[in-house]
This record gives sequence, structure tokens and C-alpha cells, in this order.
Amino acid sequence: MQFKHFIEEKLLVVELTEEIDHHSSELIRTRMDYEIGRFMPKKVVMDLDRVSFMDSAAIGLIIGRYKTAKMYGGELEIQNVSPKLKRILDMSGIDKIIDVKEVSNISKIG
Repeated sequence: MQFKHFIEEKLLVVELTEEIDHHSSELIRTRMDYEIGRFMPKKVVMDLDRVSFMDSAAIGLIIGRYKTAKMYGGELEIQNVSPKLKRILDMSGIDKIIDVKEVSNISKIG
């Protein structure tokens, strides 16, 4: 997991990797909550480009980070979603409350 913060744009980008399941979601939640509270960004972007699997714990993780970002006056966006993950997000209804983009408009973390 990588974090990138753009001060002038009040943007926090979180690149997630591999699987988001019950075991990894707790670590991700802790790190993201810390970074959101620390920087209070106007936008939090979850980049799922390198995520190969997600289960129901990932859905809970995403909804929780959406609420955390809102609490600090920001918004959450999901980018680089594969067709497989997009189906999961669509079935969960997340796409109704969170902006889900199949392609990123944020430059990659080097």
C-alpha cells in the first residue's frame, strides 16, 4: 500500500495492492484513517489498479473510508477498477454513493 499527498490540491491518493480481504482490510483501515485525519484532504482517491481480489470486508472498508472522508469535509473516489472488481462494486451499490472510475486521472506513484 502506498500513499501520496498533494498539499496544493488537498488530495490523498492511496494505491492498494493484491488482495483486500478480512486480514488486510484492518491494516488498510488503520493506515487510511490515520492519513485522512492527518492531512484532512478534500479528496481521497483509492487506486485499485493492482488489486486482484476483494471480498465483503473490502466493501465495508470502502464505505467506512467514505464516511471518514465525509467527516473531515472531503470526498472519496475509486479509480482504476478492473471489470471484475467493477461488477463487485456495482452489485454492492457502492457506485450509487461513491464515484467509481475505470481509468485514473491521477499520475502514478513512482
